[in-house]
Amino acid sequence: MKNKLFCSLAKRAQAINWACAVWFAVTACVIAAAVPAKADAPQWMHALVNVPIPAHDEKTNAVLLYEEENVNVISTDKIKTTVRRAYKILRPDGRDFGTVLVNFNSPGQKINGLHGWCIPAQGKDYEVKSKEGAEISLPKIEGSELITDVKARLIDIPAPDPGNIIGYEYELEQQPLVLQEGWSIQRHVPVRESHYQLQLPSGWEYKANWLNYAEVKPTSTGPNAWRWTVSDVKEIREEDRMPPLPGVAGEMIVSLLPPVVASIKVFSDWRGMGTWYNGLVIGRLDASPEIKQKVAALTASSHTTIGKMKALANFVQHDIRYVAIELGIGGLQPHSAADVFAHHYGDCKDKVALMSSMLREIGVDSYYVVINSERGSVASGTPANVEAFDHAILAIKLNDDVKDPSLVATLQHPKLGRILFFDPTNELTSFGEIGGYLQANYGLLVSPDGGELIQLPMQLAATNGVRRTAKLSLSVNGNLQGDVEEVRLGDRAASQRWALRTVSKDADRIKPVENVLAGSLSNYVITKAVVQNLTQTNLPFGFDYSFLARNYAKTAGDLLLVRPRVLGVKSSAILETKEPRQFPVEFEGPVQDSDTFEITLPAGYEVDDLPPPVDADFSFASYHSKTEARGNVIAYTRTFEVKELSVPVSKAEELKKFYRIIASDERNTAVLKTSK
Repeated sequence: MKNKLFCSLAKRAQAINWACAVWFAVTACVIAAAVPAKADAPQWMHALVNVPIPAHDEKTNAVLLYEEENVNVISTDKIKTTVRRAYKILRPDGRDFGTVLVNFNSPGQKINGLHGWCIPAQGKDYEVKSKEGAEISLPKIEGSELITDVKARLIDIPAPDPGNIIGYEYELEQQPLVLQEGWSIQRHVPVRESHYQLQLPSGWEYKANWLNYAEVKPTSTGPNAWRWTVSDVKEIREEDRMPPLPGVAGEMIVSLLPPVVASIKVFSDWRGMGTWYNGLVIGRLDASPEIKQKVAALTASSHTTIGKMKALANFVQHDIRYVAIELGIGGLQPHSAADVFAHHYGDCKDKVALMSSMLREIGVDSYYVVINSERGSVASGTPANVEAFDHAILAIKLNDDVKDPSLVATLQHPKLGRILFFDPTNELTSFGEIGGYLQANYGLLVSPDGGELIQLPMQLAATNGVRRTAKLSLSVNGNLQGDVEEVRLGDRAASQRWALRTVSKDADRIKPVENVLAGSLSNYVITKAVVQNLTQTNLPFGFDYSFLARNYAKTAGDLLLVRPRVLGVKSSAILETKEPRQFPVEFEGPVQDSDTFEITLPAGYEVDDLPPPVDADFSFASYHSKTEARGNVIAYTRTFEVKELSVPVSKAEELKKFYRIIASDERNTAVLKTSK
């Protein structure tokens, strides 16, 4: 297993990058102490010295010349995989490929014989043996507490310089938790040649499913043995706001099917995976006497089902500390609700277990939903695979008497009826709503009938956004000052609360205000700033602040030029690139932002000219603005709304046009003249 079900509000990509940096820093002294030996690289690497490299451009750091994975399934409890890879370094930034990091779970997996070599363009070969490397543990991930059995073997191959070839090989021996393997075909570098070989015991079968890549038929290499080959695979070049890598990279998922399919490690579809996960949960939701007592105490003052549900949700969200203990099957299986309650900590699947157990005590049924915290990693056509998910949430069955307008994250299921989705790990999103990362995302609903891949609901855009209103006055010398009230809802509020959760100094708490002002004004002073409802997650979060912007209005003879759009930037240059867009543009979630600015004119001036109204309405988003003269006041209003969470490449030009329309409106000025 490469992916386990733990997550926190800390962004996983940032955590992974941070962890890698720590690994490299911690092991630098160990690796540096090893003196590379001069020894011949193996023949399979020397055969690559003169081969043509795959198509690439000047930005390509390296190319994968050769890859081979040989998977030998010995039994349901033992699989051996040998791996060989060789890269040619093309640019200085490609030197990172010389640091080889191979993850494994101890004690269920073991890395044998990790060796690395370098074939320089000139001079003798270098060799790095396994004993010259290091074995390290996964460091603490920022924003969580983590106890895990994930370790890594690390070696540093010398001289990974442009023009040189570096390669390595190792054997992974494992006791699989699930009889399923994956072959990653696409990477961030071009691939010249890649092979995958599968050897099964007599009587076994396999089922191969392909993700984001055309199916390749295998060739038989012997009794119950097959080999797949791909060549000249295009690299995946990262783009801003593209889908996550699992949603676009080519991969083959292989389900291993022994003669006795009754094995608990076997599934080949979502229904079967749900049955498998049900087996992990059985008996772990039973309420202890202490849980029963706590439920009674928490719900004693509530006389409605919804009131009781909210009380339990608040307890699990805020009183059960996030701590992930990922040891063996514990990376996938929740701890018992009784243990989670007794220790007052757990990870996402543990919090789900406790919440589900407590809901049972008030007569409410609920079901696990395993999901990926990055929307776009799983699609409707994704084949069943345990690597697809990294998070767990809850689907709560709503009885007919539960009617509350705040419950917006709901779905009408054909068998289960109305269900509400709830993420007990996210302590900053109110019960009844879900974050944008879950909306329109696909998850595995685990019910007594097995598993079902479902798409979660997308909430109304009005549940997430920034409502900014300002009353300002302009002086004759062009200075602008006044008061701003900024109210944030949904993810817009949650992200700010998360950013400020550990900030204690008042000066640091207004950094978001400074960022807004700095993005729109060149010369400003904050005269007052107050944070509203930082910890009261049931109330809208916001900032109230006042500022002075010197020389805001520009003179042109006896005229004053004033930009009605005072604060906030909605335009984007994301598509202003030389290269054509390769992947869809992803929005974080539905959103509806609004600005209302009223600027009182200085005495002796009146409006001469105003910018035209803007009405840009596309299928994926809309933008509307209007500037009016109301006596001695210029009133500017605008709304920005995201209606679709993914914009396909076919609509990239429309999105570019949309952002250009916004940019033009944000630059427009009103003209003031002296009154007669």
